[in-house]
Amino acid sequence: MAERRGTRTARAGAIVLGALGTAALVVPWAAGLDPAAVDLAARLEPPSGAHPLGRDALGRDVLARLCIGARVSLAVAGAAVALSAAIGTIVGAWAGWRGGWVDVIFARVIDVFLAFPGLLLAIALAGVLGPSHRNVVLALAALGWTSYARLARAHVAAARRREYVDAARALGSREATIVARHVLPAAGPILLVQAAFGLSGAVLAEASLSFLGLGAPPPAPSWGAMFDEGRLFMFVAPHAVIAPAAALAGTVLALQLLGDGLRDLLALDGQR
Repeated sequence: MAERRGTRTARAGAIVLGALGTAALVVPWAAGLDPAAVDLAARLEPPSGAHPLGRDALGRDVLARLCIGARVSLAVAGAAVALSAAIGTIVGAWAGWRGGWVDVIFARVIDVFLAFPGLLLAIALAGVLGPSHRNVVLALAALGWTSYARLARAHVAAARRREYVDAARALGSREATIVARHVLPAAGPILLVQAAFGLSGAVLAEASLSFLGLGAPPPAPSWGAMFDEGRLFMFVAPHAVIAPAAALAGTVLALQLLGDGLRDLLALDGQR
């Protein structure tokens, strides 16, 4: 029963993400929609056959901008999670393997980062670095690496005195090789689950930064920026707000479902 529930949950999240990715890649090209085409005469036009999600305050097609914004949001969030996971896994594995004073210093550094509210730290970093996709990635990576580091550190610290590690040492393997080939692969499942949850948080954080004007500068489409632009016309053109809000909520929900399903499946496998 647990296996079926985990499979269904993960499949549902994967299907929604697949549909979103396909739409982001195909819809603007197939429908011939230009996300940058301005038509002030048709500003705030409601949904119609030619423009299924209507137009924004500059007369641009909301559906086209929504699809391009999906590419931006997922690309930025994916890059931030990949960078966070790489930094956190390397630093955490090193601290867990060394132990002693290295591990103590690592724990204190983590405490310092966790003492700050996460999104406020990202806002501060993005504000200092300036608005751009690259700086958003760096800000989110500075926010998210700690969770991967703690997981990697705990796993490596528990595994470094196991029999297979002693056997690898006896065969003359270098420490870096032992960690990379024998210790960290066993932590892959839990890091994968963390990445799925981290991706949903990164998508939401990227939208939040874009909403505050700290994402990529206009006219680059972003769900957060679209929501910020549309909120001024919420009562006269609600489609300009509902579309990015629904896309953001659906994406975060799909990633949460994927993470929940993977967690159930991998926990079940670990019990066998």
